[in-house]
Amino acid sequence: MTIEPLGARDRNKKKAEEKKDPEEPDPEIVRGAILDIVQNQIRDNDPPETKETLDRLMDEGISEEEATKMIACAVSTEIFHILKHKESFNEERYIKNLKKLPRLPWE
Repeated sequence: MTIEPLGARDRNKKKAEEKKDPEEPDPEIVRGAILDIVQNQIRDNDPPETKETLDRLMDEGISEEEATKMIACAVSTEIFHILKHKESFNEERYIKNLKKLPRLPWE
């Protein structure tokens, strides 16, 4: 644990904000959008494997919050492939990554 003098955290945060590329999306907004995707998939049961994965991970003793974050990793991996390779959503690959959890897609 690092102990910073009073005000140092605010100065460091301000420096980070000054260096931020205005073209780059805010990571907190992106994170929230990906978690929304997961919640929507669970709510709509589309694909059903998302809810099945959540239930399986929780049955394995993983908290709902952590399981949701793991599913978000599978979503973000699919988004990465879509953007990097200019592909369409590949449900088969996405489901394959869900089934691998708790092993993360990039492991």
